[in-house]
Amino acid sequence: MRPADAPASGASGVPGTWPYDAVLCDLDNVIRYYDLSRLAALERDFGLPEGTTADLAYAPEVDLPVLLGRITPDEWAEAIARRLAARVGVERARTLGRAMAEAPFRVDGTVVALLRRVRRRVPLVLVTNATLRLHDDLAASGLTDLADHVVSSALEGIAKPDPALYRIAAGRAGVHPERCLFVDDRRENVDAAEALGMTGVLFREPADLYAPFGFAREDG
Repeated sequence: MRPADAPASGASGVPGTWPYDAVLCDLDNVIRYYDLSRLAALERDFGLPEGTTADLAYAPEVDLPVLLGRITPDEWAEAIARRLAARVGVERARTLGRAMAEAPFRVDGTVVALLRRVRRRVPLVLVTNATLRLHDDLAASGLTDLADHVVSSALEGIAKPDPALYRIAAGRAGVHPERCLFVDDRRENVDAAEALGMTGVLFREPADLYAPFGFAREDG
C-alpha cells in the first residue's frame, strides 16, 4: 500500500509536476450539509407542502442579497417571512423564516480529512456563496484552520458562477487559474471554473475526490 500522501500513478510528487498547484473547494453540499428536518415539520404543521420555504428562500431575488452581503441572515429571514405571510399568517411566517435562516448543519468528516491531506501538498482555498455569518459558522464547526484562505461571496460582493470570484480565489492561492483544481456540487459553477482553464470536479460524494487529489481509496 502506498504511504497516505504518496502520489497516484503518473504523478511524481516533485514540486511543480502536479497537474494543479492549488485546490479551490466549495463549502455547502461538499463540506457541510444543512438539516431542514425541523423546517419540514413546521411546514407540515402549518399546512404547507414540504420545501415551500426553501423554494421561496432560494429564489434569486430573495437569496442573492444575503449571498452578496447586502442584507444579514436575520434580514433574509424577514424577507422569507414576508413572502409566506399571506399563506400562513405573520407569526407562523416568521417562525418558518427563522427556521430556514438558522437551520443547523453537519460537517462531512471524510471530506474534511481529505482536504486536510491535500492541503499538505498545495494551498487550499474555500470558495463559497455564503452569508455574513460564515466566519462564525466555521468557528462553530472547528474549521477556521481548514483552508489557507476563505473567499466568501458576502465579503467580496460577487457570487459564483461569476468568474471574478474564481480569479480572486486563484490570486489568494498565488497561482494562475489554469493551475487550480476546482471542486463544487453545482454544474454551472464547475463549468465556469473550466471556462477559466481550471480543472473541474463535480462533487457528489467523497469518493469523487480520491482520484483528483491523487489518493488511492485504500489509503483511507
